[in-house]
Amino acid sequence: MTSTESRAVGALYGLAIGDALGMPTQSLPRARIVALYGEVVDGLHPAPDDQPLAAGMPAGAITDDTEQAILLGRLVVEGNGLVDGHELARRLLAWEDDMRARGSLDLLGPSTKRALDALLAGGDIKETGRYGTTNGAAMRITPVGIASTPDLLLDRVIAASAPTHNTGLALAAAAAVAAAVSAGVDGATVREATSAAAVAAREAAAYGYWVAGGDVSRRIEWAVTALAAHGEAAPGPGAAAELVYELVGTSLAAQESVPAAFAVANGFGDPWDVVRVAASVGGDTDTIAAIAGAVVGACHGVDAFPADVRRTVSEVNRLDLEGLAVELLMVR
Repeated sequence: MTSTESRAVGALYGLAIGDALGMPTQSLPRARIVALYGEVVDGLHPAPDDQPLAAGMPAGAITDDTEQAILLGRLVVEGNGLVDGHELARRLLAWEDDMRARGSLDLLGPSTKRALDALLAGGDIKETGRYGTTNGAAMRITPVGIASTPDLLLDRVIAASAPTHNTGLALAAAAAVAAAVSAGVDGATVREATSAAAVAAREAAAYGYWVAGGDVSRRIEWAVTALAAHGEAAPGPGAAAELVYELVGTSLAAQESVPAAFAVANGFGDPWDVVRVAASVGGDTDTIAAIAGAVVGACHGVDAFPADVRRTVSEVNRLDLEGLAVELLMVR
């Protein structure tokens, strides 16, 4: 495996591992996570019986974040880098039907569901995503980052995101994640990838419909700086998780969860620490940890994550992330 392949595979494994770590903690307050798992989640755990979205899921199981990213990745390969919005809609709805048949409550998010219903009812694809402000586009965009050089990235992010999330906020968040992953695949450090993310978010914010909300680019820069300053005064992963939860925010809102992911990604040198802390911050932990994992995985390569954890996540979910990564690189 070349270094470029390792970083591409690392992005997908980081996404899946972060997602699996955050599966049992998603939608829980920070205090509840601490009571169940301690200050920081120590590894893969099954979901407790009272988990609001994933009750009964086994340790290592992924959620909608990774499943939708793989779905999008396959479309990226089929379209030689570009995504057909109508086909994305059809496949996402078919995926939700399958998830419902499996008894899962982890279904399409509010922005995506509303847009897809409008699109399949005959709505204009340029209009259907005008109310999408959540992190749904950002959580599944990693394959676009793997498949795209910087000069192609913005157009591909918009094509893959606008059908469901056609607002400046959501497009900025998706562009930030894709740009960081793309930079990582090219050999950037986490800090360099984060700088690329801020630039891409600033550019993408000019597209789509305007909605009120904090600027994603500036919030990424601020969140990274805030966590770094806090770490000097009170080091420790538990304290970092508290700061992200209380100050940056960990909701579905694109301008909270995406800056939160970048803050944690920059806060720790070890990618395994990054995904464990991200899965412990409370709120939308599976998405925050998936995004943070994708970024650090792209920058450090797949071997940065423990081999036994990679094996468990791959076997539990029957994944072929190596194969998908190679195919995505072929259209880069």
